[in-house]
Amino acid sequence: MSISFDNALGIHAEATLLRARRAEVLANNIANADTPGFKARDIDFAAILKGEQSAGPALPLQTTSAGHQQPLVDPSLAADLLFRTPTQPSVDGNTVEIQQEMARYTENALDYQASFDFLNRKFNGLSKALKGE
Repeated sequence: MSISFDNALGIHAEATLLRARRAEVLANNIANADTPGFKARDIDFAAILKGEQSAGPALPLQTTSAGHQQPLVDPSLAADLLFRTPTQPSVDGNTVEIQQEMARYTENALDYQASFDFLNRKFNGLSKALKGE
């Protein structure tokens, strides 16, 4: 009898990856807080995770040269990025509100840690089951 890790781990593996991607997007917003005209972006975690669950396995990008670098944000995620509407627009057109971005980043980091803890517990349980404990 084979073990299906997809069934054993549930959504926690996808949630951890998605939260890591969201951390990249939020960190990019924070890094560009002083860039004139920069538009803050974010992802809708619930909608993307629901799409990940209903869709089949994602197709990997093909690189044609060993010199190609991986992008900061996965191109397949770009379609899911949403522009944020600021509560207090800046004169220079920048929509990053640093305090809100820091709060979102912190909340995302806590959610990432929770997903990681769930995954860790699942692996510990699987390990104990295989050992017969």
